[in-house]
Amino acid sequence: MTPELVVTLGKGALEITLIMMAVLLVPALIVGVVVGVLQAATQVNEMTLSFIPKLLVTALVLVVGGPYLLQVITDYTVALFAMIPGLAH
Repeated sequence: MTPELVVTLGKGALEITLIMMAVLLVPALIVGVVVGVLQAATQVNEMTLSFIPKLLVTALVLVVGGPYLLQVITDYTVALFAMIPGLAH
């Protein structure tokens, strides 16, 4: 196994991780900012008002985007397993 291959595998793993986390975190971040702006505008400082919408959006994203996330991680894992025979010299 060459150092270039290790770096390539690490880069791919980081890319997959970033994609999967972005799918979950970006909608929660957007909802958090919108709720924060509304709380600042109305001067209502209740912590559950920001937690519950973020929780619901994250659950919705998991339900809607779950098959996509599963496909991404499955494709990457299959590609890793497919490389194993070529690594044994």
